Amino acid sequence: MKEALDQALLLRGHRDFDDRQAYEAFVRDVVLRRNRRNGAAFRIEREQLLDLPARRTTDFVEDEARVTRCGTFTVRGILYSAPSRLIGHRLKVRLYSDRLDCYLGGARVLTLARGTRSPINGRGRMLDYRHFIEALKRKPQAFKGLAFRDALCHTMIGLLELAAKDGVEAVLADRLEALLDAGELPDVKALRDEFAPRPAQLPTVHVEIPTASSYDALLAEAVTA
Repeated sequence: MKEALDQALLLRGHRDFDDRQAYEAFVRDVVLRRNRRNGAAFRIEREQLLDLPARRTTDFVEDEARVTRCGTFTVRGILYSAPSRLIGHRLKVRLYSDRLDCYLGGARVLTLARGTRSPINGRGRMLDYRHFIEALKRKPQAFKGLAFRDALCHTMIGLLELAAKDGVEAVLADRLEALLDAGELPDVKALRDEFAPRPAQLPTVHVEIPTASSYDALLAEAVTA
């Protein structure tokens, strides 16, 4: 199968795909073509197959990993990040072809996309900045010794917090790329004012309080009626 995929990629002319779904569709098409060629032989063999088992077999591999004080854990040579609430806990990890399901005490507490290892050193990283943003805000010694540390930390953490909490990652990334192309530095306050959700503006209500004499007029009309 690997050889067939490699040949199909060579005929395709390049190995770039827009996303994972596009790659999976490509693999599915290669498999279907191979199955059609072997269809006659498979029909003969299928007549001799037994019924499937009553229960589905597992399609994952189990492993264990402890979350370090830095909020990371390693599985199969790939470094993953975890929320701070899981620091110090040992997770039971189920590795699927495309994801990791992490369990603590029988309860699933985390699902992550499965990472890939580098062909150079055999290791990889799948880190989610959302798992670190609060710790970075609280840690006073981050980037210790770096020139302009305070300004840099303020800008970096402000941008990460804006992207993490306000759901504007895509548009914020486009704006930052445009600023860099123009040779400008990002202004966190201006970007927050532009992209952060604004509280709903309540209408201004003017209440006119009637004078006491107006009640006397109403009383007089009631007596007359």
